[in-house]
Amino acid sequence: MSTVGVDLGRRRFLTATTSVVGAVGAGFAVAPFVISMQPSAKARAAGAPVEADIGKLEVGQMMTIEWRGKPVWIVRRSDQNLSDLATLEAALLDPGSAVRMEPEYAKNQHRSLKPEYAVLVGICTHLGCSPTFRPDIGAEDLGGAAWKGGFFCPCHGSRFDLAGRVYSGVPAPKNLEVPPYMFLSDTRLLVGEDKGAA
Repeated sequence: MSTVGVDLGRRRFLTATTSVVGAVGAGFAVAPFVISMQPSAKARAAGAPVEADIGKLEVGQMMTIEWRGKPVWIVRRSDQNLSDLATLEAALLDPGSAVRMEPEYAKNQHRSLKPEYAVLVGICTHLGCSPTFRPDIGAEDLGGAAWKGGFFCPCHGSRFDLAGRVYSGVPAPKNLEVPPYMFLSDTRLLVGEDKGAA
């Protein structure tokens, strides 16, 4: 009886077994590297849409939420604020938003889906400082009677109206950005996603 046949069968079995075990081992070795290349949960959350409850936001108030590491302001404007927007156009650098810093649905005088609510990224378009909310109409340090409320950047003096439009003669070259957003209900707002809202 020859042992050549038995040895070849055993050799094939051991070769196949070793190949399978090696492939499984390689899979386990490579898996952590593949997983590490995917964004972390924190990174995924940083770019995720953010929901805001605006139900308790009073007229004239502002709330701030964070989206993608940036402050987003939600301002509830009064009827007076809205009528004042039309009176400011001569003092603004880009009253019609020729340089687009807003989605299609916010290409209007109030730069928003609903006139009552302004939704703006709270970062100055000059050097990235965060302006302060100055709703006080007629503030002497901001131009007296000409000031109808808005935002003032203390870093270099840029001023924006309550629609985020930049005034002429200040360092900021563009209006404040309007992020993508949509209303989920009358009291819930989703910033970072608009599903093509119009």
